[in-house]
Amino acid sequence: MLISSNFVTRAQDNNPDALRILNQVIHHKSDYALQKEQRIDELKKLKTAIQSTEKQLHINSSLYEEYQKYRIDSAIFYCRESLQLAQNMSNNSWLITVKLQLANLYSSLGGYLESADLLKSVPRNSLSKNQKIDYYDAYIQFYEHYTTNSHNKTYKQLIDSYRDTLLTLLPDTSVRYQINLAQRNIRSSNLKAAEATLLKLLPSQKKNTGDYAMITYLLGSIYETQHQNEQAVNYYALSAAADIKNAIKDNASQQALALIFYRTGDIDHAYRYTRAAIEDAIFCNVKFRTLRISELYSIINIAYLNKESKQKNQLKFSLVLISILFVFLLITVIYVYKQMRKVSRIKEELSTSSQQLARLNAELSDVNTHLSKSNTSLSEANQVKEAYIAQFFDLCSTYINKLENYRKALNKKATEKQLDELFKMLRSTTMVNSEVEDLYRIFDTIFINLYPNFIIEFNALLNQDEQIFLKPGELLNTELRIYALIRLGITDSVKIAAFLRYSLSTIYNYRTSARNKAAVSRDHFEDMVMKIGTISLKNS
Repeated sequence: MLISSNFVTRAQDNNPDALRILNQVIHHKSDYALQKEQRIDELKKLKTAIQSTEKQLHINSSLYEEYQKYRIDSAIFYCRESLQLAQNMSNNSWLITVKLQLANLYSSLGGYLESADLLKSVPRNSLSKNQKIDYYDAYIQFYEHYTTNSHNKTYKQLIDSYRDTLLTLLPDTSVRYQINLAQRNIRSSNLKAAEATLLKLLPSQKKNTGDYAMITYLLGSIYETQHQNEQAVNYYALSAAADIKNAIKDNASQQALALIFYRTGDIDHAYRYTRAAIEDAIFCNVKFRTLRISELYSIINIAYLNKESKQKNQLKFSLVLISILFVFLLITVIYVYKQMRKVSRIKEELSTSSQQLARLNAELSDVNTHLSKSNTSLSEANQVKEAYIAQFFDLCSTYINKLENYRKALNKKATEKQLDELFKMLRSTTMVNSEVEDLYRIFDTIFINLYPNFIIEFNALLNQDEQIFLKPGELLNTELRIYALIRLGITDSVKIAAFLRYSLSTIYNYRTSARNKAAVSRDHFEDMVMKIGTISLKNS
């Protein structure tokens, strides 16, 4: 990794507005999403007020455009509705249009079989010119999504072939033609020609439009390939800002920005843009984009955690250094005090010095108490994080293996056409229930290892006749597990309910019941629970 500590400063100096504007736009991202939701609501209201099937198809098409790169599941819903309407009308033109729309959505969602089937069902010879344009564009999108993590030359050749055909259909003066021409030149490593095309096209485009976002993204990719990172950051930032203002969640520019910052050693910016990108991809449910960004997010997240760890170590060093300085200060004060005692004639000055010494001793005691608490908290946090991070990676590996085995089993049933067995496996909740039980067992084991006296200390907070006794073989029961999560700092009942798979009201009832059984103050009961095990961690 090429680390450049002043890379961001140079990028901001050369492009003073791009990153600043992007950060402001990200801050107001929810406002742009709200504007899109309002447009969608207006279309939905208009749809309910009309009876004409033709007009409903047009409104559904508008809803598809709004949802396509915002929330794919909703776009699919309206496309399916349009498909049914077109079939009822026997309108072949609308039927083809909707199938091409659905094919694009399914390939983005990861439904490659459904997308391929839809594309194969479109009669190419009977398409109009505009439909042929959409047809070849859909195939390009399909193979680009399908080959996200593949380097198969055959598929890449198909993409080039479909794009060449698409270029023969598009007017050579159109923006769509120029963008596709630039993409073809980029794929053939003719970067100078692609750059010239895009730079000539860019001034004629309105900012914050889809075409503007695509052109600036392609320029960013060209400069990144040529290792001109500052230029790449500028254009990626412009592209990302345009997408966010249009509430586009299928956004590749933020991911590209994060990767550049990671490579140049700016982990904070890399982490910020990676989180923003993965949040958008998950919200939109773009499977191929989520796969790309998840791998990058894991790498950047680890680097970010390592950086935090180094900062904590630096903080510990600073605390030790401060303690040493205070010791030297104390020795100095004592020495001065002893010297002043020898000067018996300056009684008033001796009295003043004694008062100052007493005040300094009190301040030093407060600081030492604070440092002791800080060290205890840091020790506990580090011990909990180390235990849970190690277990997290082990669980991830285990669940990946289990999912792969389950996928192979399903694939085998599907291949052997054992549909009854396949549906039986798909309907069964046995695997989920088993995994949930394993998860609770692992959680209980780790927690009891961290806080071996938790149950004893928890019962000490309850009335004698209300104390909890576990069944043979149990590490924790539901009530103890709730307060185990609270001890770990998870106090939100919604999060507790989600983890334990209970309703929110059930969690409230458990917590209320425990407070009613408390031998201590009900208002301070949970605060005292969160202090359980602190002394033992400190001593260990």
